[in-house]
Amino acid sequence: MAAPRALAAAAWAPPQRGPPARRPSGWARDAEAPPHFRIGRGARLWPPAACRARPVCRPSAPRQDHGSGAWGAGRASPRAEAGAGEGPGQRAGRGRPAARRSQGRVPLPAGGLAGGIEICITFPTEYVKTQLQLDERSHPPRYRGIGDCVRQTVRSHGVLGLYRGLSSLLYGSIPKAAVRFGTFEFLSNHMRDAQGRLDSTRGLLCGLGAGVAEAVVVVCPMETIKVKFIHDQTSSNPKYRGFFHGVREIVREQGLKGTYQGLTATVLKQGSNQAIRFFVMTSLRNWYRGDNPNKPMNPLITGVFGAIAGAASVFGNTPLDVIKTRMQGLEAHKYRNTWDCGLQILRNEGLKAFYKGTVPRLGRVCLDVAIVFIIYDEVVKLLNKVWKTD
Repeated sequence: MAAPRALAAAAWAPPQRGPPARRPSGWARDAEAPPHFRIGRGARLWPPAACRARPVCRPSAPRQDHGSGAWGAGRASPRAEAGAGEGPGQRAGRGRPAARRSQGRVPLPAGGLAGGIEICITFPTEYVKTQLQLDERSHPPRYRGIGDCVRQTVRSHGVLGLYRGLSSLLYGSIPKAAVRFGTFEFLSNHMRDAQGRLDSTRGLLCGLGAGVAEAVVVVCPMETIKVKFIHDQTSSNPKYRGFFHGVREIVREQGLKGTYQGLTATVLKQGSNQAIRFFVMTSLRNWYRGDNPNKPMNPLITGVFGAIAGAASVFGNTPLDVIKTRMQGLEAHKYRNTWDCGLQILRNEGLKAFYKGTVPRLGRVCLDVAIVFIIYDEVVKLLNKVWKTD
């Protein structure tokens, strides 16, 4: 019996201690390697870090523990068991809801499409709001109210006059919504808890970041051009013949700085806008879904929540919107800075002037936010079906 035992001990002998042996590159599978290169006993010596990066050194199947270690003979390690049946994208994002992981590239096209559709529907209310805010009390008032503004515009320029300046806003609304939702999803995906929930405070911070990003990248130049176009219509001899002609004239006369008038007011307005909207929307969604973060939402419910969020943002930051509009108008040279603009409005027109255009803005923003959130959610669902991102 001594001879067989000696032979078995010799066959089982572990590899010699020393520098890790290099596995020949031809062994793509574990079974092709000699016993002392296989995973099991001596696995701590293999593979070296330099070889681990080469795909040929990776086993094609989950690593098995062939020895009699803690997981027993023939059992896969806990990591291999947990990862069985998962793709690499799922393992990398384990701990987050699958619905959120699948939206990696979707927010940009979904947000852009939602923004373009929304502005085509709601622009006339934006036009009336801007006209009323530009109708300063220091001059004889031109409009007696919303209805009078609409009547005078239609009488002078026809129904299409209510869409004067649409091109500048449309060219900007698509990238604005894309930047807004793309930034919000990027920030929120890094701030969700282990169950995939985003609380109201974090929703406010994500909304603030999204608002600041869209203000600097898109909104400020877009809004400056829009306000100048609408203000130009009030003059007896308009000088802008179209979007590109207007942009060319503004840049020629004032440089690129002319498209970034009122940047501070715009950042304050957009940051507070999106912070309020996403805070309210996140709070209402969390309340509606309760303990189930994946509970589906009816588009009608989404629209109602969006309208409430829009109304909250209107009452929260209309004074900033009035200051921004004045800073971007054709008479912005009267103000030294944003603070001086606010002081002059307060001194010359009183506190009520900070809420000029609130009613038309309320109607536009409630409709705006409701439509955007409905379209965004539906487009995301559609793109997730046809555009697999996992």
